[in-house]
Amino acid sequence: MPPPAPVPVAILVFPETSASVVYGMVDLFASAGRDWQFVVAGEPGPQLFQPLLVGRSAGPVIVGNGVPIVVERSFADCPTADLICVPEVNLPPGVPLTERFREEIDWLRTCHARGATLATACSGAMLLAEAGLLAGCDATTHWAWCDVLARDYPGVSVHAQRALVVAGVGGRLVMAGGGTSWLDLALYLIARSAGVDAAMQVARLNLIDWHQIGQQPFARLARTRQVDDAVIARCQVWIADHYMDPAPVAAMVRESGLPERSFKRRFAAATGMSPLDYVHTLRIEEAKQMLEAADAPIEAIANEVGYGDAAFFARLFRRKVMLTPAQYRKRFRAMRQVLGGS
Repeated sequence: MPPPAPVPVAILVFPETSASVVYGMVDLFASAGRDWQFVVAGEPGPQLFQPLLVGRSAGPVIVGNGVPIVVERSFADCPTADLICVPEVNLPPGVPLTERFREEIDWLRTCHARGATLATACSGAMLLAEAGLLAGCDATTHWAWCDVLARDYPGVSVHAQRALVVAGVGGRLVMAGGGTSWLDLALYLIARSAGVDAAMQVARLNLIDWHQIGQQPFARLARTRQVDDAVIARCQVWIADHYMDPAPVAAMVRESGLPERSFKRRFAAATGMSPLDYVHTLRIEEAKQMLEAADAPIEAIANEVGYGDAAFFARLFRRKVMLTPAQYRKRFRAMRQVLGGS
């Protein structure tokens, strides 16, 4: 019998994205079923997916870094696809999206309403939130956008530590976290539609490792961006140099000149974090840098960033980063040395 027709996969294209994600998805979906057989038997196997580039209008679109991508079908002319992939939104966190992406958001709503699965890479999940599709759902996005997602869409349960989240009725909302976790997204979708063996073949051919530790080890503090509240911004500047203070929140309260309750309320409203969580995050980020750059004992690093209790520091680090300090050092110290040529 002839092989079944390839599953159509519509990949959304817009100027504020990158060619690597769009074309990377094209390559992985097109490879499934076809390339493994070609490598091991000399003849291509049946292609299991048919990727299709879709946008507002057919024709060339210039995306990130000036790379042209040719959109094959407009929204109006796109054939029915049960699988829609959304690449990252390459904009600074917090930039308003609704007006800029109104046509894309309307199309995603329409596709979801007719039963399609919507899968997003990196910050592409923000378009699902703008479309109102994540209300009451678990979600993830790139770590730099997680605070914005949690702040602006309070009905969404944001899992910043997870590289992949499946949500919604029937699991029809699939989100990959940051950066190259779009690889995880494509493998998951291939496994879900064509079977685990097909996904494993693609992974083996392309030497893809699953991002099982999530994205938190790679995160840096995105919330140091100065806020509009001048008093809180002044405290942000002060704590950046005094995070190791033994009583940092009390010190910030004094620096602000506000009553303690007013300060904590304004700080949380401005930054999306409590003052203590903000301090912990600053300390953990500094500890990451020290673990990467030097061989100082972990107890010494804990003390240097403001924790007299090394065991507490280790527990907090693991909860925030999803790795122990020793595991983090092993992974990223070696990376820094290789990249630095040392």
